[in-house]
This record gives sequence, structure tokens and C-alpha cells, in this order.
Amino acid sequence: MAAPAPPVAVQPLPALADETLEEIFLLLPTPAALVRASAACTTFRRIVTERSFLRQFRKRQPPPLLGLVDDKGDFHPTEEPHPSAPLAKALVAAADFTYSFVPKPPARGTSWYARDVRDGRVLLESSISSSRSDSRSGRTIRTTRYAVCDPLSRRYALLPPIPEDMAVQQHDLLVEFEPNLAPAGEDEDDETCFKVICTARYQTKLVAFVFASVAGQWRVGASSSWASLGVVASLKWASAAHLYSFNYSSGCFYWPSPCRRKLLVLNTHRMEFSVVSYSIRLDDRLLDTNTSTPVVVAGTEGALEIIALVCRLGRLGTTPAKFYISYAAQQNNGESSIEWQLKNVKTLPHGYFYFHGGATDGMLFLQRKTWDVESQSVGRNLTAQEFFSLEVNTLELKKVCRGKPCRMPSGCVHAYFGFPPSLSKPSL
Repeated sequence: MAAPAPPVAVQPLPALADETLEEIFLLLPTPAALVRASAACTTFRRIVTERSFLRQFRKRQPPPLLGLVDDKGDFHPTEEPHPSAPLAKALVAAADFTYSFVPKPPARGTSWYARDVRDGRVLLESSISSSRSDSRSGRTIRTTRYAVCDPLSRRYALLPPIPEDMAVQQHDLLVEFEPNLAPAGEDEDDETCFKVICTARYQTKLVAFVFASVAGQWRVGASSSWASLGVVASLKWASAAHLYSFNYSSGCFYWPSPCRRKLLVLNTHRMEFSVVSYSIRLDDRLLDTNTSTPVVVAGTEGALEIIALVCRLGRLGTTPAKFYISYAAQQNNGESSIEWQLKNVKTLPHGYFYFHGGATDGMLFLQRKTWDVESQSVGRNLTAQEFFSLEVNTLELKKVCRGKPCRMPSGCVHAYFGFPPSLSKPSL
């Protein structure tokens, strides 16, 4: 009888190089799948949590919408059936959106208010009227303080005030100040660096003040006169606040302009102001509409796209208002106002009143309140408000969450995009 064959030695599988594992992990379809992979072993987690890897993953898989931050700083997480609701729940458990870790403002009786959200950071503002007045206008001079914080890591940075000799322009009157968080640059190695841009509207010009965390001081980043922009502001427009209503897309901030069918633009890469003109032939459904919110600008493959919330008021005491979304795209390189084409018109569900809630990078946010049949109004009684997102490319309306009962909507909201806490690095 033949002797049995000796057992075959099983060779251990060679360990995959980190570079190979990175390529595999970059193919995962969602941040949730990446979280599950990172929990498999310490090697996987080490690779997945490296800043260099997360930077590459964000380029392929943009961080999902986890919630909205209102002007008071309250965080409204996404709720079921929104796909990112589980990730938002984990964020709420780990982060501090009461900002208790940020020192209170120096002036007594003041609080922090959220002014912008970007890259996991929240820009806070505190403002108080001083006892001094402007010698030219008689207006009370306000003292404003800013802070940038990361609610997840509970880190913060207090910004110095803008020097008065820089903000006070000789022979010109300051009308309005609007602070924004500048987008993070793709070539920045240190992801804890940040910039804050304060756009100041004077009677004769626009000025952008820039604070860079690396330099630790303010500077004038851009300045343009109204005349050089070809804009003439009416007395009514010149005395009201308009920079508050902004939206961001592809490195640019957009605001309403005093001129009809024009938008003010600040390019944060080149740090220069300009004006974009638009002219759209409306669909028959949009003719004779009563009101329309300021248009929203988004960038797709270099072209410009605009989306607007349009309202047709119903007959008093009989029918509620009807709302539509109009979507148009520019057919050239952005240098002309002639080649604009209406792409689509979406009718929003009836029985509700919709309010513009802000916009960023191809996504419009709407606040919706139920139309009160008895009072034939929307702001007389306390009713719940709902927040929706609308994708510019698909015009898909998706419910984000519910807000607190109120008479009127809470104003502009700021989108919080991010990864799960286990995949998030401190942004400050």
C-alpha cells in the first residue's frame, strides 16, 4: 500500500500594500460603506483615516448632506427617510451645536449667531451697537466679533476685529457687511487653515476684507466701484440690506444686484468682483406671476445655471398660491446675456407656501409651511415648517427634516455637509 502523500503546506496570503488597499477603498460607493470597512481591522482604519486618503475620497465621493444650521445656530439633522439620516444621528451624538466650548462674546448681553457653514466649520458672529455714531450719516457704529468653530472636534478660533482705519472709508458710507467662510483650496496641504471673507457694501463701492488663519490678520482682498461694475443703485436699494441673501457655487459668491436681471459676483480664486447678466424667455406657466425670489446661480462644467422659486398668488379667500421652480442654463462661456435657455419648469405640490432658504453648489433649499385654509394665510398661526433640498440637475425635491413650529420661516439656512464622525478630522 502506497504511503499517503504529505500534506501540502498552505502559504499565507501576501499582505496587500497600503497603496493597493487605498485603491480598493476609493472604489467604495458611499461613506457608510467606508465606515464599515474601517471597522474590520486596525490596518484598514489606519489607512482610511489618513488625511491624504480622505482628501482623495472626498474628490470622488462628495460628503453627504447631514443637516441644516439656521441663523440662530440650531442644527436640524436630516431625518428618515433621507439616506444620510443615520450619519446625521451619529453627528448629533458626537458634536456640540450649542457652541458651549466657544467663549462668550466680550460684550454683555450678546450671543453668537451662525452666519455661514462650510467644510465642517461654522462661522459665528456677535454684534452690538456702540455709543459712537458715524459723523456723516448719524448712524450708530456697531462693534462686530467673529469666531470660527468646529462643533465636532470642539475647537475654535476667535478672530480679531477688522481694523477701524481699514473698514472706515474716507468720504464713503458703509451700508452693509456680510461675512462668509471661503471654500478650502484643493492645493492646501494643511486642512486646518481657513479664510473668512467679509464683503462690505459702501455707497460708492464694494470691498472684500479677507482674514487668513495663517497670517492671523485682516487685509483688503478686492475693491470695485459701482461705476466700474456698470451698476447704478437706487436710493431704495442703497439703504437696504441685500448681501445677506447670497449663494455659493464653484468658488464664487452671488448676490442680488440693484440692476434688474443682474447678479453681483465675487470670485474667491481671483478675488475680484464682477456682474453676471441673464435674460430668460419664460414658460407660459410663469407669465403674469406675482413674485419671484432672487435667482440662484450654480456652475456645471464651466457653464452657468440659474434656478428660481416663482410664486403665483391665488385669489384671496378662494385658492392658495401656486409655486414653480424654473431652471435655465447658459449656452456659452458666460460672457454674454443673450444665450440663456429655459430648460425646465417644475410645479411644486399645492396647498403649501414655499420660502427660499439658501443655496450652495447645485442645491437649493426650500422651507415649506402649510397653507391655513381658515385664515387664508401662512403666517397667522403657529404651524410646523419643513425643509427640503432640490437638486439643480435633476430638480428632485427631497425632504431634509422638520423645523420647530413658527409663524414665519426662520430665514436663511446653511447646509452642513460632512462625513461620519469616525472619518472626520479636526478642521481647526
